[in-house]
Amino acid sequence: MDQLSPSRPAKNPRAEEATPPKAAPKADPLPNPAAATEAAPKASWRTRLLMFGLPALLIAGGAGWWLTSGGSVSTDNAYVQMDKVSVAAEVGGRITEVAVRDGQQVAKGQLLFRIDGEPYALTVAQATAAIDAAEVEVGNLSASANTSSVDIAAAREDVKFAEITFQRQAALMEKGFTTKAAFDAARHAVAQARERVRQAEAAAAEARTKLATGPSSGINPQVEAARVQRSQAQVNMGRTTVRAPSAGRIAQSDRLQVGQMMVAGLPAVTLVDTAHPWVEANFKETDLADMRVGQRAEISFDAYPGVTVRGHVLTIGAGTGSEFSVLPAQNATGNWVKVTQRVPVRIAFDEKPARDMIAGLSADVRVFTRSGAVSGR
Repeated sequence: MDQLSPSRPAKNPRAEEATPPKAAPKADPLPNPAAATEAAPKASWRTRLLMFGLPALLIAGGAGWWLTSGGSVSTDNAYVQMDKVSVAAEVGGRITEVAVRDGQQVAKGQLLFRIDGEPYALTVAQATAAIDAAEVEVGNLSASANTSSVDIAAAREDVKFAEITFQRQAALMEKGFTTKAAFDAARHAVAQARERVRQAEAAAAEARTKLATGPSSGINPQVEAARVQRSQAQVNMGRTTVRAPSAGRIAQSDRLQVGQMMVAGLPAVTLVDTAHPWVEANFKETDLADMRVGQRAEISFDAYPGVTVRGHVLTIGAGTGSEFSVLPAQNATGNWVKVTQRVPVRIAFDEKPARDMIAGLSADVRVFTRSGAVSGR
């Protein structure tokens, strides 16, 4: 008995005809000797670039870092400083005129404000009258001195007459032709006459003393004192006009108001010397090892991006900021903690800034501390 075989699908002759024949595998291309020769120099050039260019680039970067930062110290704890003068009136009184405003640039000697000068003008007139009174008193003393001289002469004549009378009474007393009372009266008259001479001489000496002049001025002291009082009154009169002691910019002028009473010595306005600014940079004490006076510095400002000014180290502070504070640190305590101190360093400008400086502006300062980094100002 024949075994049944599994049925197979019948072959479609059209499908066999439509199937394309498989392509034969391609053989690997042979290397081109010319292309291999061109690639070899390119690989060698890149290798040399990496071997020599990269180290050179690293060396150049390190040198640049050393030149820009490795040989310098910097801080942003720096501020623009200017000399500030607190202008105060030397005399008190009512303000009658204000000639400046806040932020105004003034020249040396320019009028700032004026105080009522009428009371001081009266003081000058009173001092002038005192001079006249002193001169009149000197004249009276001179007349008294002359009168005393006349009184001395008259008193001496009285002494002579009294002595003659006494001698007569003494002679009569010896002969018994006069009384004891007449003799005593004549003797008393001589004593009185001599006393009047002494009084006249004392009055003359007093008058001469009052008329005496000073050994240095050659003027009577009373007259000189009166003249000094008038000079003082004139000085006070001149001080009613307050002028700028130096050139600068006006600040805090809101305290000047017409009609306000000004107290002598009380600051009325602040004058900022904008012509000579400098920068006070507070460097850490660890940054001062190589810092010297005269070293070159660069200054930039937060208010003016892109503005850089050349300068140099003018002075290094004599003490840290805490040493001159109102309440200095007390380090001899049990809970002491070491804190890095800062030292104020004054940086002077070597050139005029491109923008106007304002006192108190924040700045960044870099000082080049490497050997030879001295400003060429």
